[in-house]
Amino acid sequence: METQNQSRDYARIEKAILYIEAHYRDQPTLDRIAAETGLSPHHFQRLFTRWAGISPKQFVRYLTVEYAKAALDRTEPVLNSGLSGPSRLHELFVDYEAVSPGEYKTMGVGLKFHYGFHDGPFGAFLLAATDRGICSLTFVDDTSEERDQRLGDLRSHWPGGEFIHDPDFTGRLAELAFAPRANGPGEPLRVWLKGTNFQIKVWQALLLVPSGRLSSYGEIGRAMGKPRAARAIGSALADNPVAWLIPCHRVIRATGGFKTDYRWGSARKRAMIGWEAARREAHAM
Repeated sequence: METQNQSRDYARIEKAILYIEAHYRDQPTLDRIAAETGLSPHHFQRLFTRWAGISPKQFVRYLTVEYAKAALDRTEPVLNSGLSGPSRLHELFVDYEAVSPGEYKTMGVGLKFHYGFHDGPFGAFLLAATDRGICSLTFVDDTSEERDQRLGDLRSHWPGGEFIHDPDFTGRLAELAFAPRANGPGEPLRVWLKGTNFQIKVWQALLLVPSGRLSSYGEIGRAMGKPRAARAIGSALADNPVAWLIPCHRVIRATGGFKTDYRWGSARKRAMIGWEAARREAHAM
């Protein structure tokens, strides 16, 4: 991983997306967006294309209500058929296992948690894993205070566990987590999830939303047989311990609006949606 470059690049990308979000009615030019990031238009265009694989102008169309509505329409049949066919999960990029009731009760006693801080296309993050799989992926600002807070949150989630700073162990997982691959055949990444039965069901449903597609709270609820559980589903998304791999960023409003609370920030959510959509379209060509 080009760690420093990725964090620096993403910080500029996020600034650009926030600026576009705040001024989209004015249709800001490339010059104006580039100036907001502190780069010349030429250098910003090169940086953005290296990060997204497409130009800023092409990327913006993935952040429109029109695109979002079309993506929602294409996803609903997948969700409706997915949960009724267990074999569907084996086709996914991510496979999951839920913590057993006994493991939930002991809060990690006897378990070793390897962790490391890494950089990726959406900024710095803390990744933790046991021999059962990835159990935590949380984004961090690149400050020692925030890193301490994220690590403290992780320890409080598993108070009985042994925590080992082991970036060599987690580094390979970190690379695989953000490898530019779409859902499809191959050895999936394993995640090990601690949650209530309802939360696990929500996170399972999210794994059925393909990369580059979007879903709504209502669609997730209907797929689970809980069409009136939008508020509870929102809470489960907020409690998702494994960001990105359990793709809560793919859930938006049924109207196509992106203005939903996302634990890791609206700009990061938009960045993820556009980044995945660009790769899905390129893969389809």
